Amino acid sequence: MNGVRAKIVFALGVGSSVVAVQLARHNFKTATVYAATAKAGTDWPTYNGQAAGDHYSALSQINRTNVSQLKEAWRFDTGEVGGLQTNPLVIGRMMYLYSPLQKILALNAATGKVIWTFNAGVPGQQPNRGMCYWTDGKESRLLASVMDHLYALDPLTGRVISSFGEHGAVDLRKDLGEADYTKTFAVMTTPGVLYKDLIITGFRTSETQPAPRGDIRAYDVRTGKLRWSFHTVPHPGEPGYETWPKDGWKVTGSANNWTGMSVDEKRGIVYVPTGSAVTDFYGADRVGDDLFANTLLALDANTGRLIWHFQGVHHDIWDRDFPSPPALVTVKQNDRRIDAVAQTTKHGFLFLFDRTTGKPLFPIEERPFPASDVPGEVSSPTQPIPLMPAPYARQRLTAEMLTQRTPEAHAWAVEQFNTFRSDGLFVPFAIDKQTIILPGFDGGAEWGGSAVDPRSGVIYINSNDVAWTGGLTLNRRGRSPGETTYLSQCSACHGTERGGSPPAFPSLVDIQKTLSDAEITSVVRQGKGRMPSSPNIDDANLRELLIFLHTKPDIAGGSMQPGSSASVPIAGNRNEKIGAALYDKNCAICHSEDLLGGPSNYPGLVGVRGRLGDAQILNDIHDGKGRMPAFPKLNESDTSAILRFLGGAFPQEETSSKKEGGSTFAASEGIAKYRFTGYRKFLDPDGYPAIVPPWGTLNAIDLNTGKYLWKVPLGEYPELAAKGMKNTGTENYGGPIVTAGGLVIIGATIYDRKIRAYTSDTGRLLWTADLPFAGVATPATYMVDGKQYIVIATSGQRDPKGPQGGAYIAFALP
Repeated sequence: MNGVRAKIVFALGVGSSVVAVQLARHNFKTATVYAATAKAGTDWPTYNGQAAGDHYSALSQINRTNVSQLKEAWRFDTGEVGGLQTNPLVIGRMMYLYSPLQKILALNAATGKVIWTFNAGVPGQQPNRGMCYWTDGKESRLLASVMDHLYALDPLTGRVISSFGEHGAVDLRKDLGEADYTKTFAVMTTPGVLYKDLIITGFRTSETQPAPRGDIRAYDVRTGKLRWSFHTVPHPGEPGYETWPKDGWKVTGSANNWTGMSVDEKRGIVYVPTGSAVTDFYGADRVGDDLFANTLLALDANTGRLIWHFQGVHHDIWDRDFPSPPALVTVKQNDRRIDAVAQTTKHGFLFLFDRTTGKPLFPIEERPFPASDVPGEVSSPTQPIPLMPAPYARQRLTAEMLTQRTPEAHAWAVEQFNTFRSDGLFVPFAIDKQTIILPGFDGGAEWGGSAVDPRSGVIYINSNDVAWTGGLTLNRRGRSPGETTYLSQCSACHGTERGGSPPAFPSLVDIQKTLSDAEITSVVRQGKGRMPSSPNIDDANLRELLIFLHTKPDIAGGSMQPGSSASVPIAGNRNEKIGAALYDKNCAICHSEDLLGGPSNYPGLVGVRGRLGDAQILNDIHDGKGRMPAFPKLNESDTSAILRFLGGAFPQEETSSKKEGGSTFAASEGIAKYRFTGYRKFLDPDGYPAIVPPWGTLNAIDLNTGKYLWKVPLGEYPELAAKGMKNTGTENYGGPIVTAGGLVIIGATIYDRKIRAYTSDTGRLLWTADLPFAGVATPATYMVDGKQYIVIATSGQRDPKGPQGGAYIAFALP
């Protein structure tokens, strides 16, 4: 069949999922040209290039002399809208990647043509940054997650390998010690790492209660059986247990690895950075240093045994997760070569350790910081500060750093700044006062990770440099069951008054004008983008949440106001006919038909069963209170009907986030005394950062000396550049790669939608190309048929005002 194009299309039923497979021969003798056979030095066989996590390629066909000649070689449009953060794998002629809705695809890496597609039948809209390819030389498999399931697929056909796990998949919600795993949110947004015949995994989970504990787990790549597990929240008798309150593992969650890992395959060590424990911003129920949250762990990859650890933030109350996979590198100090591991942070520090012992290769000091004055909170008296390298992001905002973009923007920023607390790093949040966080909650460094040139020991870090604010407020119980669910599950991102911090955290005010209840339900159930799913919100609480979202927020903190949709009741169960009739006859004259009450003298009854409890309500009905008369003629049947009309009761406040013996998942449980007021980006009225640029940078640091080689702004706003305000830098997500061709290549910038190539030694910009959407993903580079390619995933989700879609773009020399 040489010279004849043949296409074989078939479908395989795999439980509820379907694999759609297309094999194209494209002028080759047999379909085996797509066999997934790795070629050393020419493939991109691992997430971020290599197990070392260094984002390095030895390819040099594309280099400083010719990079300006790069042209688009092919484009694969997924036909879907959403986010893409995928760093694709390339094995031989096969490229493996995700679509925005988490279909898994194999493409011809030379042409971008689809070979096969796997659709798990789950409408996943979580980010998915990559997958793992494993082979022992005899058999191969692709280990790829879709939401909370890890699948084993045949790399050549996309068929599920049914002998793995349960019918070809491992349910990541299991094996975490939760009483009801179906109400656990545990999804793999960053791929695991491979060591021998193990895949070692972390997972993403909720940043509020309830959340499972962030155990690190290793599964057999052939069978899917759990081989070992490391408790990041230690159990009795385990190292670190004493850094929590007694039985802390029973009442807390998270401390999870969501950002990825790196492996020293020679030593058999896996390096695992973890995030904070829940709740992120108030830790009264987890007093202590909280090991192994916010920790770089060095674990025996064979057994999960702890070898060494370093905690980057003690008792984190600022959401200062380790945000990036560590990078392995060899450096030279005092004429001695040292195998090291480099770890970036959200707050702008870079830590460097001896890979074997954990000894810091630059000095680290424990320095004192202010104590928290929030009741119940006990902040750590010290935090670790590296003396070198210097921070790659600004860490304290002063009045001199406020925006000068326009006089009006500056005046607004000054007025706002005067209401904030701005004293630098590790200042505990105050009650009802905003505190500046710089760099913000999204870094500093982020999930894209850094690139390291193993030949020179130079690390390349892209960083955000934008201020955010945060604070605490008394965690009142909601005035309705729906508001209580909102405050416990949604307000940390969308704010108490639902205003959010667009575009990262959209406003939910009048959300019914843009999303139907069915669409909101889908997002709550499945998650979308950076929003996790909420399986703990049951149907009843979800109905109440939808009702609450149809009300208008009251900025003054009084009663909720009716929404624009008159058909949506804000309170009162009118299906309870007897109770409604009794209420209308006896109560509505004072408390109003809609339960909102009257001016000053007549309190609203929305959510009253949550505030007072049934016994007190019944006592007031029978005996009267204040100006409210008694109603002795109402019998038990009558008062029960009124209670049903007033709406469902919900549990009273608990002091811990989980009940002993395992977590209990109910949206209204786990109410701490104080809660976070929401992520607030410090933006001026026109939507630009309210501080002076740069707002995003690319940095080159010599890890042999700790000194900077260069630092350049990364990205710009096209509309500002058109007015002469260029090279401001912007927020950026997705990391760089570095090549033997002397190039650092990066997309990452949200608003200008470009990919760039810089000289690795000086930071001189050599090439830019426009992308259809933002390249918020780490590129990959590979060679097929003697031609080197650079490919990057692009999507529009990070910039709702920009074009929307998802596509992979490959570049090559003409």
